[in-house]
Amino acid sequence: MTAKKDGESGLDRILTLEIVRVTERAAVAAAHLRGRGDEKEADQVAVDAMRQELNKLPIDGRVVIGEGERDEAPMLYIGEEVGIGKGPEVDIALDPLEGTTICAKNLPNSLAVIAVAEKDSLLYAPDVYMEKIAIGPGFPAGTVSLDATPTDNITAVAKAKGVPVGEVTACILDRPRHARMIEEVRATGAAIRLIGDGDVAGVIHTTDPDETGIDIYMGIGGAPEGVLAAAALRCIGGQMEGRLQLNTEEKIARARTMGIEDPNKVYSMDEMASGDVVFAATGVTDGNMLSGVKFARDAIVTHTIVMRSSSRTVREIKARHQDLGKFD
Repeated sequence: MTAKKDGESGLDRILTLEIVRVTERAAVAAAHLRGRGDEKEADQVAVDAMRQELNKLPIDGRVVIGEGERDEAPMLYIGEEVGIGKGPEVDIALDPLEGTTICAKNLPNSLAVIAVAEKDSLLYAPDVYMEKIAIGPGFPAGTVSLDATPTDNITAVAKAKGVPVGEVTACILDRPRHARMIEEVRATGAAIRLIGDGDVAGVIHTTDPDETGIDIYMGIGGAPEGVLAAAALRCIGGQMEGRLQLNTEEKIARARTMGIEDPNKVYSMDEMASGDVVFAATGVTDGNMLSGVKFARDAIVTHTIVMRSSSRTVREIKARHQDLGKFD
């Protein structure tokens, strides 16, 4: 994977704001189906809306993290070309509806998410599971590691923060595969925030523990979400490691076609998302970080965070869309 220095970026500053429209449209489409129990339909309308907006952008884009591989996803599949075909060549990682179950149940922290980076800057990974660990900015390099035990990682975070272990909170997906990890973390005296879905939001929450109450994210979730989370951390600051769960010969072979030779490799944040990166997320449902879409009588209100790694700029955009026809 070829990395460029941020100063050499071909991404136009205008694109930082243009991609906000992409996540806004997807979020509004999905929000119409909040709490209606139909995960597939909510995801599909978000995919349709995001693809429509992406194809208006002045980019020559390639989806490297999307809805799945071509034989499984009719739109926004891995390898699909998007944009008008003119402009900078970019890699795109996206999740039109991060937290489909969350949206269907109208629970907190469902998002529409996208990351745009220079060509060959995002990890081109198969749609498999990934083991992850992440913390926010302000910690010494190497504070946490996938090769360390949960106990050692929790203890290291507490030491680096200068607080007792009991004041550390870990975010973990509530899955049977994490039963031992959950038991070990609780044995340290640390608290746990269990989430049912939405681990992109879980990772991002580590960047502002005073607001979210989350100090560290750990556990196994989707690889696509891992790359998206790494892109976000590149913009805000933090540390993250990921290891693909290539536990069958079929998965190893599929990964090899994507250029992954070592199935046990631990990827750093910069290896998952290098170069100049622009990241945007719009709230679908209300959450710790972003408000969900609001449908007023005469307007639609959206709340988006958009970030860029080269400038470390973080913008919060609360938009009131009065041309309702654009969000039908």
